[in-house]
Amino acid sequence: MLMLTPIAYGLAIALIVLISFIGLRFLLAPRPAAAGYGVPAKENGDAAYLTIKGLRDFTYGVLGAVLLAFAGAHAVGWYMLAVAIAPLGDTLIVLRHGGTKAVAFGVHFATAVIVLISAALLFAV
Repeated sequence: MLMLTPIAYGLAIALIVLISFIGLRFLLAPRPAAAGYGVPAKENGDAAYLTIKGLRDFTYGVLGAVLLAFAGAHAVGWYMLAVAIAPLGDTLIVLRHGGTKAVAFGVHFATAVIVLISAALLFAV
């Protein structure tokens, strides 16, 4: 158990920092962020949806950080379990909207698996 603690917290912190960064990227550079997501934004598309994605992801990062700082490992484990829905949904969104299987599974589905592993580690602490 003692050896698992730094791994569990380290992975949780890394995921929280990464989702916060992704959110900020969508807020500050939405078109390149959308291309990295796997479904490029249309040139004349509605920028509001890109901003929504950025705000959603940044909020997930802030919430994860707050839980980690003030609620402990089990609360963050439940948080990770719940937010794994987002990358699973992102997998389907990329597949349904013309993105590649490589990005859908190699980025989004893989992220969901890592988030679920993080949840399991946090529950084990």
